[in-house]
Order: sequence, then structure tokens, then C-alpha cells
Amino acid sequence: MNDEELFAAYRETGDIRIRNQIVEKYLYIASVLAKKFVGRGVEYDDLYQVASLALLKGVDRFDESKGVQFSTFITPTITGEIKNYFRDRSRLIHLPRRVAELRISMKRAAEEIAKETGKPPSAKEIAAHLGVSEEEILRCAEAGGVVSLDNSPDKDSDGMSYHEVLPAADDVFEEVDNRDAVNSALKTLNEEELALVRYRFGAELSQVETAKRMGVSQMNVSRMERKILQKLKVTLAKSLVE
Repeated sequence: MNDEELFAAYRETGDIRIRNQIVEKYLYIASVLAKKFVGRGVEYDDLYQVASLALLKGVDRFDESKGVQFSTFITPTITGEIKNYFRDRSRLIHLPRRVAELRISMKRAAEEIAKETGKPPSAKEIAAHLGVSEEEILRCAEAGGVVSLDNSPDKDSDGMSYHEVLPAADDVFEEVDNRDAVNSALKTLNEEELALVRYRFGAELSQVETAKRMGVSQMNVSRMERKILQKLKVTLAKSLVE
């Protein structure tokens, strides 16, 4: 069968053997691209593993009906995954070794669980998979975004993704020099929201520590923080154009 027939057959049957046949046919691209990035502080075997996983994901995402060759589609896809790996790895350099190692394990665990179950894993499932506490997973996730931000943290997160519940990557206060505008924006917050701002951005406490001070869960703090920052951004944006 040619590529179009192979993909059509896989799409119709979901037969893993057909998928593996496609992957094996294009593993050479993963190898070539992995070799291109050797010499940047990461061993070829690790890069090849990243590239191979990207190839596997690419097979599931590819739409043969659009008339694009798979090799044309998968080359930038694999390259992007390798670059993301280097980006994530550069973040880990600045973290304690234990945290860095756990974050890598979390990423792999999330991928393995998703592959087995067909759905994004929760923080609780990742914790059980790795044999650590759920709080440790949340603390580690709070350091940044190694685990896919499209995943849902747990069944109590109302379907929210990690992107929505992890700490914001930007600081809305650092973007505005006008302190009067900031003070006016803060006046739109209620007492509970102001308390969170004081703990998180004044005292620079972690989400877990803030949750303990406020007597709520870490997940509640995460949700509230996202909503507060969005509210402040909107308010500040309006004040700056008036």
C-alpha cells in the first residue's frame, strides 16, 4: 500500500500494526533530524527518543486528505518537538536537581498514561504512577510547564487545563509603570482577591503556601489567580487607553 492507503486504513481501523508500519517507514527522518541537533549538550539517543515520539504523535495527527506529503508535514513537526525539548531543558537547568528530575519524569509519565488510557492524566494519576504525593506533583508543576498544558489537573478542576490553573507566566504588575493605574485596578478586587495578591505578589509565597494561609485548596488559588490577573489586565488596558 502507498502512504495514502496506509493512512486511510489506519484512520478507518485504528490498527496499531498499520501505525507501526508507517512509523518504521519514516523513522529515518527522526534519526536525521535528531543528528542535526547533536552537539548542543544532549546525547543523540535522547534526541532520537524525542523525535520518535513526535513521529508517533504526528501519525495520529496527519490528515492525508489534505494532499500534503507526510514527509513534508512531519519534518517541521519533529523539529518543533526537539526545539521544545531544548527549551524545557534550559528551564530545568535553573531548578534543584530533584525538581528537575521529577519534572522530566512527570512529562514522560503524562505521555505514557495518555497513551494507555487515551485521555490526559490528572495530577493524582501522575503522582500514583511515579509513587510520589499529589502535593509534590503540584509543587513541581508550579515551577513551570513541563507537563502538557492541555492536560486537566484532576477531576475537580471543572475541565480546566494546566494552562488555566498553573501560575501565570507573566506578571501583570511588571508591565505597568503607572502606579496610580495599578492602584485603581486593585480597587476592583474584593477582599479575598486582594489577600491572594498580597500573598502571591507581595510576600511572593507559593500557591501551596498561599492556599494554607487562605484556608482553601491549591487548585482554588490557581483558579483565582488566573481570574484576577485577567481582570487586572483588562482594567489596566482600559485605563491606559483612556
